[in-house]
Amino acid sequence: MKKNLSVLILSALPVLALASGNHAGGHHGASGHGHEMTGHAHVSAPVGQPGDPARVTRTIEIEMLDTMRFMPGEISVNAGETVRFIVKNAGKLPHEMVIGSLDDLKAHAIEMRHNPSMMHDEPNAITLEAGQSGSLVWKFDQSGTVDFACTIPGHLEGGMVGKVRVN
Repeated sequence: MKKNLSVLILSALPVLALASGNHAGGHHGASGHGHEMTGHAHVSAPVGQPGDPARVTRTIEIEMLDTMRFMPGEISVNAGETVRFIVKNAGKLPHEMVIGSLDDLKAHAIEMRHNPSMMHDEPNAITLEAGQSGSLVWKFDQSGTVDFACTIPGHLEGGMVGKVRVN
């Protein structure tokens, strides 16, 4: 009986290690997390890739509001453009801006509901406390629509979603 219990406990350890939130997907408890929704950071994807700060072609300011909105909520850029987003949390709640496909953002919002203390540390995301500002540099490779959202529990569901139209 003791031997079977030991085997059961040892076989469960890998599952528990993955569930702890510190796995290769980039999640790290309250100290920071990320969910890379664009594939490998250096490979072009439909949503783009991390931008080189030395190659920024435009700066766009975005405010995150407690009304669960981004201001502006829709942005237009040109394919190939590298944008520096100056992101300001103008509210009293923590907010974040995560760039990805809407499906990936929705899936990540569900993950966040199960692990609400996670914080982003990926190049496609920035998390800010009330009153904080920060920046995010992103290169938009392909024409189409790229989404961004706040995946803090309840925020995306409350309408905190934006779009980048890439011409």
